[in-house]
Amino acid sequence: MTYARKSEFKKVSFIRRVLSKTGIILAKSFPYYKIRRYGLKICGFKLGKDVYIAEDLIVTHNISEKSCHLRIGDRVAIGPRVTILLASDANWSKLMEKIPYIKGTVELCNDCWIGAGVIIMPNVKIGESSIVGAGSVVIKDVPPFTIVAGVPAKELRKIV
Repeated sequence: MTYARKSEFKKVSFIRRVLSKTGIILAKSFPYYKIRRYGLKICGFKLGKDVYIAEDLIVTHNISEKSCHLRIGDRVAIGPRVTILLASDANWSKLMEKIPYIKGTVELCNDCWIGAGVIIMPNVKIGESSIVGAGSVVIKDVPPFTIVAGVPAKELRKIV
């Protein structure tokens, strides 16, 4: 790679990082929910139609990691103070030698409802028309038309 191409790559990488950080800030705290949606789109995440995102959404991901994805379907409602983890590690701790870096995709399917204060771990899919109760920690996939709650989230009942 020539010096000019390396320099161009660094500029693109820097701009991408700035856009991603800006998008995360907008998604977290902008007073108007449509701008919060736009913030996630700036980050390269996929959003469907009529998605509602309440304030204080936290999305953790490694900007340089291309395997971290967030997909949000149509008519999804995300309550306040929800945390979505696309990547998680111990940073500079010596634990990194023993515990692997966790990264992946989170998918919120059409018409699901995520309650206030929910934490969603990497590599989780919330099925269509499912409900995650407030304060839950979702560590595994939620089937469609299911209500889950708790720490860790467990099935309470099916929606019929």
